[in-house]
Amino acid sequence: MANFETASKQESLSNEEIASENGHEIRYRTCSWQKTAGLLFSEYICLAILSFPWSFSILGMFPGVVVTLAIAASVQYTSLIVWRFCMKHPEVQDVCDIGRILGGGSQAAYNFTALLFILNNVFIMGFHCLVGAKLLNTLSNGALCTTTFSAIAAIICFLFSLPRTLKQMSFIGVFSAATMGIAVLLAVIFSGVQDFPAGFNGGSTYISGMSAFLNITYTLVGQITIPSFIAEMKDPKDFPKALWACTICETVLFTLCGAIMYHYVGSQYMISPAFGSLQPVFKKIAFSFAIPTIVYLGALYASVSVRFIFFRIFAGSHHKHSNTITGWSVWIGIIACLWIAAFIIAELIPFFSDLLSLMSSLFDGFFGFIYWGMAYLAMNPPNVRWKGPRQTFETLLNYFWIAFGLYILVAGTYVSVQSIIDNYKISAYGSVFSCASNGI
Repeated sequence: MANFETASKQESLSNEEIASENGHEIRYRTCSWQKTAGLLFSEYICLAILSFPWSFSILGMFPGVVVTLAIAASVQYTSLIVWRFCMKHPEVQDVCDIGRILGGGSQAAYNFTALLFILNNVFIMGFHCLVGAKLLNTLSNGALCTTTFSAIAAIICFLFSLPRTLKQMSFIGVFSAATMGIAVLLAVIFSGVQDFPAGFNGGSTYISGMSAFLNITYTLVGQITIPSFIAEMKDPKDFPKALWACTICETVLFTLCGAIMYHYVGSQYMISPAFGSLQPVFKKIAFSFAIPTIVYLGALYASVSVRFIFFRIFAGSHHKHSNTITGWSVWIGIIACLWIAAFIIAELIPFFSDLLSLMSSLFDGFFGFIYWGMAYLAMNPPNVRWKGPRQTFETLLNYFWIAFGLYILVAGTYVSVQSIIDNYKISAYGSVFSCASNGI
């Protein structure tokens, strides 16, 4: 009965919001589950997939597959918790609203979540400036200064961040996911047909093993954007269809990419991203198909971030729904500020694998596990949590997610920082704001 009432409440609110947007120049709640699936595919089918072969080379084939499947299953389960929580609280527009609810309506909890939310997204945007420069350096053999290439990547991503609705973004997202799939497929094929791999990477320690685990976790954890996606769906009840379609495809793709490339390249010659383990011609062909994903996914996280800020500035204002000079000026100004910050981050932290690990440890502990364990407990009061074996198991599982998220936060951050220090000691990275090529 409670579930029926919650669903009815959500459906009623959705209908009211859809009706309230009638006549508006810009309408937000317009995504079908198919378009939402496109957004999910574009978020998960990304360049970070090419860190899986390196992770497998550190962990080993069997442990790598097990970790991939285990993290994928945990993310699927917690993503469904996010959806259930959003259905129970239809007023949720983004993960920051969830933070406020979990904090008992506290503004401090909202502000803390908002800070993590924006930092997470800007770090990801910075990552796309970094890999954009890496791609341009690789394709051009270092024709320009790396800082210049990073700025070019930021400008291109900025232009693709301009659309005001996720529906508009979803069309590009399907294309970017498809081209990234081709890039991964080519990388796998080329790793098998080339005579010998390029590059070298050796040694396996707790730090490298944890970094490999964090790389896998970062790629699979993406619940932070789910509340924003649900908030723009015409019918949020259909979200699980989009989620299951994405999870099945991504798990197969990630596992095969990691296992097959590790099999053909081996441990000693594997680098991250795995394009770097290919011979120059193969590398350039495969890497070029990643261009749409590098541009689009950075733009998607910028779009989700600017939407959060913009909606707070113009809550209840006609600028939110209209093509006004003020509205567009503020929208463009926020996007520009976000990409400038992302560019600076890319120049201050100029490394691929360790940046993935650092982002995973700082943010995925919260947005991949801790928040959703807390969300489950919030939806199930003490007198319900321990009713029967199934409910007891789920309750224990969600307490585990909270503890596991804290472990990732503490141990992961230590490992990531230590790995950065160790690599700087052996001059594995260039200097900040460097002109030296970061091509692979």
